[in-house]
Amino acid sequence: METFYLFLVIFLFVLAVFDLSVGVSNDAVNFLNSAIGSRAASFKVIMVIAAIGIFVGASLSNGMMDIARHGIYQPQHFFFSEIMCILLAVMLTDVVLLDIFNSLGMPTSTTVSLVFELLGGTVAIALVKIAHSDGALQLGDLLNTDKAFTVILAIFLSVAIAFFFGTVVQYLSRLIFTFNYKKHTKYFIALFGGLAATSILYFMLIKGLKESSFMNGDLKDLVYSNTSLVVWGAFILFTILMQILHWLKVNVFKVIVMLGTFALALAFAGNDLVNFIGVPLVGYSSYIDLMAQGGTTTTDTFLMGSLLAPAQTPWYFLVGSGLVMVIALATSKKAHNVVKTSLDLSRQSEGNESFGTSPVARMLVRTCNNASSTILSVVPPRVKDWIDSRFNNDEIILEDRASFDLVRASVNVVLSGLLIALGTSLKLPLSTTYVAFMVAMGSSLADRAWGRESAVYRITGVLSVIGGWFITAGAAFTICFLVAIVIYFGGIAAMAAMVGLAVYMLIRSQIAYKKKLKKEALKEEVNTTVAKLRDTTDSHEALSLFREHSREELQSVLLFTADALDRSVHGFMNENLRELRKVLNEVEEKKIHLKQVKRVGTLGVTHLEHDIAVEKGLYYYQGNDFASEIIFSVRRLTEPSKEHVDNNFSPLSEIQKTDFGKMTESIVVYLKRCASMIEKNDYHRLDDVIAESVALTNQLTALKKGELKRIQGQSGSTKVSMVYLNMVQEAQNVVSFTANLIKVSRKFQKE
Repeated sequence: METFYLFLVIFLFVLAVFDLSVGVSNDAVNFLNSAIGSRAASFKVIMVIAAIGIFVGASLSNGMMDIARHGIYQPQHFFFSEIMCILLAVMLTDVVLLDIFNSLGMPTSTTVSLVFELLGGTVAIALVKIAHSDGALQLGDLLNTDKAFTVILAIFLSVAIAFFFGTVVQYLSRLIFTFNYKKHTKYFIALFGGLAATSILYFMLIKGLKESSFMNGDLKDLVYSNTSLVVWGAFILFTILMQILHWLKVNVFKVIVMLGTFALALAFAGNDLVNFIGVPLVGYSSYIDLMAQGGTTTTDTFLMGSLLAPAQTPWYFLVGSGLVMVIALATSKKAHNVVKTSLDLSRQSEGNESFGTSPVARMLVRTCNNASSTILSVVPPRVKDWIDSRFNNDEIILEDRASFDLVRASVNVVLSGLLIALGTSLKLPLSTTYVAFMVAMGSSLADRAWGRESAVYRITGVLSVIGGWFITAGAAFTICFLVAIVIYFGGIAAMAAMVGLAVYMLIRSQIAYKKKLKKEALKEEVNTTVAKLRDTTDSHEALSLFREHSREELQSVLLFTADALDRSVHGFMNENLRELRKVLNEVEEKKIHLKQVKRVGTLGVTHLEHDIAVEKGLYYYQGNDFASEIIFSVRRLTEPSKEHVDNNFSPLSEIQKTDFGKMTESIVVYLKRCASMIEKNDYHRLDDVIAESVALTNQLTALKKGELKRIQGQSGSTKVSMVYLNMVQEAQNVVSFTANLIKVSRKFQKE
């Protein structure tokens, strides 16, 4: 049995490697968001600095490991086998849960995941022990609920506090520096830089290195008994240094952002490392303690009171973890995906929004607009005009393709560090994820990045992320509870099954994510054109890019329609309900995408000369309207078909299948021919395409007449005839709208 548990401990460390990878992917947003969003340095430089911070923080980490040893459960009441059951359930749940959030691009808290997984697994085993103890044990004897309640409280506190201070501090910073910050740096940059650098140093000492392995004895006493002296000395020194750097033409804001990135990465690795390797280390320590008994006890009788002792983590585990985290940061595409979510919600510019709208977001926007109008009504006009002049977005200084400027990036990193340090000193376990994300959201609100055109989307996104945090807690507790129960009663067979299930889910997640990346790659090609269109100031180049964008979108719509129509018709004929549902979901996604395309059209029109904008803009919008009608026709064709199959009504007759199947093939060929014409921008055979559309329309009309004759002859099912006639009519609409789209596209592309 001891050999089996040895393999189990080894497997826990294998899971830890995966956990480190997905954990870094999720938490990368905490320390990369500001540097990447402001383009404070090249991507490689940012990653190198963050990697150094991670490696140093991980190598010096140690003290936080105790949470996994005795922070949630009371180990002196659990046997070795029960502890191992809890630990395996925690690791299996953690790896899969974090990978799911990463795939969705949603930042979540690894701390909350660990705490609630430990809580769920412990409650499961505790209930079993209580049931078999005949009243000798109570839940309070086995479980430490204080930690869980503290984390729940910290969720509310960190969200509200970080958002509030992020808004206030950024607002004041913008009043001081304005968007044209270079104009005002000579007056305030030394003081601002000194304060920021000192805050970062304080953050590193108090939060980042407080529990590190080298912070003990005389050094720790020296630092913490002379904190005020250290802070004031550092402030004076950094203020002088920042002024000298400014005189040397060094951008001090970039220095602050990179220092903050290093500090946040260091603190993340130093304090959150327990979330990834704490559980395997507990398993390793427990196994060593069991072996030290020399066979005098068994796994079912050996109580784990030894876990009450402080953790002494071997240095090679810390260094190895640091290396894994650095490699994961450098290679993980999911880390970039999570960062993208945060940047999309905080960027200064308009563009495609990643989230839709929600009733709560709409209500909040209306309420805030009303409150803002009330406040502004009592503000003197001169004060209001002065404030507006400080927030003149036309003067904004952005690095190449940056989401926001360096002033906001500096506020994000400094304030995040300060709030986390403050929470630590007050014994509040503020989550790095919560603080960093909500500070970024608060600062973007203060910077007026959430305009009336985007506020409802941004707020929906923020609420979605916050909701995900609470879902993390509930899902972690519930899943780990169930997994622990299954493992406890199922024994070795259940353990093998759970391991196999976790591996299957991870592999399936990777396959699904690769498919998602392929779709994103196709979108990225279009986004590249849109980005060029947004940045250009040449009206002739803008028209060329506008036309290119239109060709890409219209071709995409026609190819999508050809595929969706073919799958929908054959899905109905084969009574494939799953396929029909997939088509409907894809159609809904395409509808949302076309709404975003219309927003891009408005952007494109603003870059054109007046006369050209009126003429070409009209054709562009007409083309988009026809594209939307084509997609709506596919939906109106598919939806009744799906309901028909879902209700198990009679299928199409063989003659109906044969007739409409042939027509569908002809329509698909027609759509692909039109798509090719748009892609090549060659319309010299347009008359042939129009003639083909007329022929297809006449054939579809003949199909309708034939079906009406069958209805009069009372042959076949009425419900089948209704859905068949609907399919023929919507197919006819697709053909007609496509012909109109081709005509308008030619006019738009014509020189």
